[in-house]
Amino acid sequence: MSAYADRLIEAVRRKDTPLCVGLDPFTDRIPALFGDAREDTSAVLKFGASIIEIAQQHAAVLKPQLGLFEQFGEMGYATARLLTEQARGAGMIVLLDAKRGDIGTTAEGYARATLGPKPGFDADCVTVNPYMGLDTLEPFLSVAERASKGVAVLVRTSNPGAGDVQDLQVGGAPVWRRVGEMLSGATQRLKGVSGWSGLMAVAGATYPEEARALREVMPDALFLVPGYGAQGASAADAVAGFVTKPKGLEGGVVSSSRAVLYPQAAQAAKNMSEWRAAIGDAMAAAAAELRAACAR
Repeated sequence: MSAYADRLIEAVRRKDTPLCVGLDPFTDRIPALFGDAREDTSAVLKFGASIIEIAQQHAAVLKPQLGLFEQFGEMGYATARLLTEQARGAGMIVLLDAKRGDIGTTAEGYARATLGPKPGFDADCVTVNPYMGLDTLEPFLSVAERASKGVAVLVRTSNPGAGDVQDLQVGGAPVWRRVGEMLSGATQRLKGVSGWSGLMAVAGATYPEEARALREVMPDALFLVPGYGAQGASAADAVAGFVTKPKGLEGGVVSSSRAVLYPQAAQAAKNMSEWRAAIGDAMAAAAAELRAACAR
């Protein structure tokens, strides 16, 4: 199998957009057309399956938010696995948003569960938290090297409270920059023939200047960019950390969840046909907006 970074960047190029569809099942927003998601996980499965059917037309990557599936217990976990399998079967790259972070054998278990084959998720990539140190990442990097998978590390996140820790000064530089420096050498381990590395950096669209600075520290890392859409960042902000290539800007994927899963037109839909049309329109608009931002 080719390197994860090569598969990802090639898929983004084929779609001509860095859009990544985040699959976040909010029970109070899943339309009744699918059943009562608060009481029946089959409604979540039907909703997710329908989203994937539409998303594969507009985006190369699906990002299931595992925490929002785990709230349903074992059935939620099983639902997330089924949807991961469906998305990969449809040719999408699955970036599992699990934000794991632990040490030793526990981290090894998390790595097998997320990146490993059945009974694991067999996801293409997983998000991890580095704030217990570099050794917490080693089990994930080892599995990723063996199986041609990716690892997306939280560096500069998009949430309003990110600065509580990430902006703290360490030796004259903020923590997020020090994390990027810590990771920069390891990017070579997951580097593909494209020149990009599957050791990704999470760099929030809500902090475009920091994303540009992080690119200087991690020139080969693909970025996973949250914060576009519902969190308020523009398409231009979202691709601030991308680099100029012959066909425009590239350098990662930009996640949109609520804006493409729950647009107002979809919430007001009276039947499945109207709902599908509204979701398709929202995804097409996001894909086009990001495509235009990368073409500048």
